[in-house]
Amino acid sequence: MAVCNEIESWLPPRLRCELPLSSTFHINAIIVSVPEIPAAASIVTVSNLVKQFGRFAALRGVDAEFCAGKFYVILGDNGAGKTTLLRVMAGLAHPTRGTISILGKNPQDACREIGYMAHPSLLYDEMSGMENLRYFARLYDIEGNGRCDQAIRAVRLDPELTRPVGQYSQGMRQRMSLARAILHDPKILLLDEPFSNVDVHSAQEMVLLLKGMRDAGKTIFVVTHQAALLEGVADEFVWMEYGKIVDRTSDLKPRAAAQ
Repeated sequence: MAVCNEIESWLPPRLRCELPLSSTFHINAIIVSVPEIPAAASIVTVSNLVKQFGRFAALRGVDAEFCAGKFYVILGDNGAGKTTLLRVMAGLAHPTRGTISILGKNPQDACREIGYMAHPSLLYDEMSGMENLRYFARLYDIEGNGRCDQAIRAVRLDPELTRPVGQYSQGMRQRMSLARAILHDPKILLLDEPFSNVDVHSAQEMVLLLKGMRDAGKTIFVVTHQAALLEGVADEFVWMEYGKIVDRTSDLKPRAAAQ
């Protein structure tokens, strides 16, 4: 069985924190909690963030604040630093210099409140969707199948589907990866190319799912090369070039027209 080393390294052993007792599920089956942070409050603060890989600087002094309950789309060419920024926010990469604060904590201490969806699915192909979520649920000390069932239904898949994830379509794999990211009801979702290799219909359905989660109080960051899918849904487009944030716009067109 392939081992998802990256996701397991991100989670402390058995994650000693307990799930909040106030966790509930939206009427449309999307996982939500009553927001504990005012929508206008800063939930992520990045200060002079630098990340180097040898002599190459993937991030070059990023400064930014992001508010709770907003939908952010991070855009830029390959090598602009988008995925690196997301990985540092997730606690998977450590800054070379500078700081990043998630809910007033460093990313490693805030991991309980972060749901991370990488470009690879980070799922076990030999296991069914439910078996995958049961495994990850144990890492979060989530008992029983109820939360796994709800997470799968939230992304509009069938919990009773028994065939292995390796036989899923790409759209189904992406949805199951999203179910894994929302399983523990995080406040923040970090999604790297969630629409990659997904047909237009499935991508549009995922956009609606994410919109519902944002409307329910989640803070969402999406790295994508398919920004047009999120026009009219995203609160802000964050433009990156050469490891820096160079613009932040409420509309996709102004920056695109300038390029």
